[in-house]
Amino acid sequence: MPSTETNPQVRRSGPLFLKHILSKIFLEDWATKLVALAITLALWLGVTGLSTPTTRRMSEIPLTLSYSNNTEITNSPIQSVSIVLSGDKRKVNQITESGLVVSLDLSDVPPGDRVVQLSPDNVSIDLPLGVKLQEIVPRSLFVKLEAVEEKELPVKVETLGDVPDGFEVYSETVVPQKVKVRGPSAYLRSLTSIPTDKIDLAKREEDFTARQIPVNLSNPKATPLESVVDVTFKIGEKRVEKIFQVVDAATRKKIPVTLFGPRSVMSDISQDDFSIERRKDQSGNESLQPILTDSAKEKGAEIRKPKPAP
Repeated sequence: MPSTETNPQVRRSGPLFLKHILSKIFLEDWATKLVALAITLALWLGVTGLSTPTTRRMSEIPLTLSYSNNTEITNSPIQSVSIVLSGDKRKVNQITESGLVVSLDLSDVPPGDRVVQLSPDNVSIDLPLGVKLQEIVPRSLFVKLEAVEEKELPVKVETLGDVPDGFEVYSETVVPQKVKVRGPSAYLRSLTSIPTDKIDLAKREEDFTARQIPVNLSNPKATPLESVVDVTFKIGEKRVEKIFQVVDAATRKKIPVTLFGPRSVMSDISQDDFSIERRKDQSGNESLQPILTDSAKEKGAEIRKPKPAP
């Protein structure tokens, strides 16, 4: 076989082949290759820019606290913090304060006065990939955690205005009479009742029922487990006291009796509205007991003195 070193044809084909390859690379489809180069350069610059590290301080970031259902925060802890973020410059610069919230979980903190440390390790914040929380100020938080309890309290009816002259409220009945309240133990110990919203009595001259009346507490940390009640008012003519001399038909003895009831009923009461019961004590002594008839009782009259014996 002839040697390539002595073959002029082979020596000439080597440079031609190299020239052909270079022409392919640099001269053919040069526009497409230029676009590809530009895209590659842009991507490289973008990645390089994102990789530039930076730090940024941000203030007034809301702080939210979560805690177990069996405790309640009864003081007023700070509601915002300052933070320092670090990471890719472009990502850090795109973050806005309005989109950030720092959260602290107190579920495992027992009741009592506590100083809780604030650090990147025990708070949570939603940040883009490549950005991290580096610092938080203040570094501690004072919270007062109280145990939560339930207590049943009687409902106290609150009213507004007065019934017209000549009338009065005979009674008020609440359904339910008691309401369970859930809240901090120290606050519940100070409560003896739970009030309703005020019920207007102006111009009321007869019985009525106020339905679905809210019950309220001044402490927002405490919550009634039943939020509304019904209140029934019994209203009638103003009542007065009047003394009667009831005569015992057998002995003609007069027995003073103090009656209480509506004024119009008192003016109509007579001897016929009474009966006399004779009772003996253990010694055999007899006493006379005046008794109102059922019809007089139905009209609203009652004996105040002497009290009827049971």
